[in-house]
Amino acid sequence: MYELVVQLLDNSIYRALALFISSFIVAKLFDLILSLFISRMLGKTETDLDDKIATFLRRPVYYTILFIGFNFSLSVVTAHPQIIFVSKGIMKSVLTIFWSRALFKTFMQLVAWYSQRDKSKNNQLIDKKLLPLFDNIGKIIIFIAAVYFIFLSWDVNLTGWLASAGVLGIVFALAAKDTLSNFFSGIFIMADSPYKEGDYINLDTGERGYVKNIGIRSTRIMTRDDIEITIPNSVIANAKIINESGGPYEKERIRVDVDVAYGSDVDKVRKILLQVATGSSNVC
Repeated sequence: MYELVVQLLDNSIYRALALFISSFIVAKLFDLILSLFISRMLGKTETDLDDKIATFLRRPVYYTILFIGFNFSLSVVTAHPQIIFVSKGIMKSVLTIFWSRALFKTFMQLVAWYSQRDKSKNNQLIDKKLLPLFDNIGKIIIFIAAVYFIFLSWDVNLTGWLASAGVLGIVFALAAKDTLSNFFSGIFIMADSPYKEGDYINLDTGERGYVKNIGIRSTRIMTRDDIEITIPNSVIANAKIINESGGPYEKERIRVDVDVAYGSDVDKVRKILLQVATGSSNVC
């Protein structure tokens, strides 16, 4: 029996198969240990954030251990170098996709958890309205990183491509200067929050109205004449903004000029105006 085992291990194919089966067993055991650790240790915390992050990372860790065993298996097999290269490239690409998905889910979970923290604090940098923005930025960054590592998995030299991308980036930035200015201004407006949707604002350029929408490119306000005005974020970011709805109360004072004919009874005019004001449910 011992001699049979030795003969089998001397065969590169059987050794590779033994290594791959061993890596599969180790991956299963590690996944089981990680699952028990999550249920026993992380279950004691007040938040379920760490449980979700650990759940996201379980599959990439499992397949990483399998890839390491598969890599060792290929190292002992006397196969054609091209077959080994393609096999490793496929495994690295699959691992990159798994890790990219896990990192993206983890990133969005952290952003959502941070935005839902104590709302009484004034140092909140990320709000719910910023989640779509961080969602898009996170997807772009992780996608670019994933593509980069996939190319590296196939030994593709990206130096020339990166240089070309840098030149194209400069050309694009110059061509879309106004668009990029509005984009970054929109990010700063969302982060700084000088106003929010529903506030009544006045700009030094003369526009005034209720903020209906704060977008990446522009801000839309509705005047009291039911006229919608779209203002580019680059303009509104550099303007002096008077927020009449700001402060701890939602009440606001409105000044209304009233013209009356010469010779009118001022006391009677005052009495009528006060009656109109006190008779309105929208007036304090």
